[in-house]
Amino acid sequence: MGKGIYAARKLKSEHKKFRWSDRNYSRRALNLDVKADPLGGAPMARGIALEKVGVEAKQPNSAIRKCIRLQLIKNGKQISAFCPGDGAINYIDEHDEVVVERIGGRMGGAMGDIPGVRWKVVAVNNVDLRQLVLGKKEKPVR
Repeated sequence: MGKGIYAARKLKSEHKKFRWSDRNYSRRALNLDVKADPLGGAPMARGIALEKVGVEAKQPNSAIRKCIRLQLIKNGKQISAFCPGDGAINYIDEHDEVVVERIGGRMGGAMGDIPGVRWKVVAVNNVDLRQLVLGKKEKPVR
C-alpha cells in the first residue's frame, strides 16, 4: 500500500479493488437483493389471492399456520404470505386483492417457525386486516 506524497492513484484504485471483498458492498453494487426479491426492492406490494394454504410449523412447535398463495400484480410472481391474527384467514377469499409487506425476519428471511414464508398480509380489498379481525370494519362487497 502506497504511503508517499504521490500515492493517491494507488490508494484510490486499491480501495476500489478491495471493496469487492465486502459482502454488503458487492451485493449492493450488483443489485443481487433486488433481483432475487419478488417485490423488486419495494416495501409493500399488491397481489391477487389464489388459494388458502396451511403451512406446518417447524419443530418443536406443532401447528398449522394459515397462509395464502398470491400472485403479485406488478410482475406476476407467486409468493406465500402469512395471515396474522385469530381467524384472519376467514376474511380473505380467492380473487381478493391483498397488500403484503415483509414479515421482519433477519436478512429478509422467514420469521419464527413458518418455513419459507417471508411476507404477511396487511390489507384485504384496501381494508386493514387488523381492523377486520377486531370487528371495527367490514370487508366491502365487490
